[in-house]
Parts: sequence; structure tokens; C-alpha cells
Amino acid sequence: MNELLRHLPDIPILRNRCRAMAMLDAVLSPQWENRYYSFNSRWGEGEEMASMCNGSGDDWFIVFSAVGVYGRGFNHETPDAPQVPDAVPAVFDPYVTEPAFADHDGPPLVTVCFWREPHDADWGVSAGERGGQGLFELLVDGTPEGYQEWVKDYYEVEVSLAAVQHVYALLPLTPAVVAGLNPDVDLRDLEPDIVEIGYPH
Repeated sequence: MNELLRHLPDIPILRNRCRAMAMLDAVLSPQWENRYYSFNSRWGEGEEMASMCNGSGDDWFIVFSAVGVYGRGFNHETPDAPQVPDAVPAVFDPYVTEPAFADHDGPPLVTVCFWREPHDADWGVSAGERGGQGLFELLVDGTPEGYQEWVKDYYEVEVSLAAVQHVYALLPLTPAVVAGLNPDVDLRDLEPDIVEIGYPH
């Protein structure tokens, strides 16, 4: 897992990738509570937050801020590893203990975390055994083809590769692109999601 996460791209590319995946999921899953990937460009002052929830107890959250990027993940099949966040630089302490990342009283459960300050050349990673397994593979892959295959498996639908490529390139949505992803969704209905995600329009 450490090696996988060290293949994450630079911060701007990762942010764009998270926005693209969130926009795709907004089209595929109109009901927010059923979405797999989300992105909130207005999470806090000067802060943006990407997230994943697979509905089976696994999740991750990634915060983008002026101090850099902090990500944490939880694999429910791996025992909580409280020592994992100990390696995180102090500048990210507010995110390590962020109550929004826990669904219980107490600090968030963490089986893997990673971070990168703006001046860092590489990602720092701390993980328990199998701590992030199955959580970040699609994010690291970063290809429209990979996302298209994932949609076929997870949503059990076929989507246009050209439409996925359009969104991964962060090009403004068009009715044709939306129809290539989900013919039951109208572009006008996506306006609140476009604003929340900070997707170009």
C-alpha cells in the first residue's frame, strides 16, 4: 500500500482527478447519499475535501488546503491502527483529529494515511498491514478507461468512454456528455453539484 500511494500524482493533478471522479458520480448517482465519490470545494475557508464511501464500511477523506494535502482511509476489514497517524507532520494535526471524519465519538478510525506539503517532492505514507487495500487503486490509476471499467462493475452500466474522457479533462459538461453517462439525468439538474464540486462550467 505504501508503494501504491507513493504513485499518487502531484497535488494539482490529484485535486483535478478527485473533482472529475466526483462529477462523474454525481451524474451516475443523482442521490448524494448513494454516491461513491464526492468533492466539496467549499468545505472550509481555504479548504476543499474529497471523499469516498463504498457503503460497506470503508471510506477515505482527502483535504486540500494551503498547508498541503492530508488523506486518511479506513478499511473495515483491518483492525484500527492508532499508531498510523503518529508519523503525520504536525501541520496536519487538525485534520488527523477532524470529527467530520469519524462516525462515532472519538478520533477518526484510520488504517492508512498520506500527506504532502507544497514543498515536498514525494508523498509521505503510513499504513497498517493491508490498511488501504481496495481503497485507492482507482484514484492512483487515474485513467478514464479504468473508471469506465469500474462503473461497469459497480453500477452495472455501460458508459461512453468519450464522455468519461471529457470529464477527466475537466471540460464543461454538455447535454450529449451527460446523456453518454446517464440518459435519465438533465444537465440543468446538475448545477448544484457543479458548484459544490467546483467543476468548470
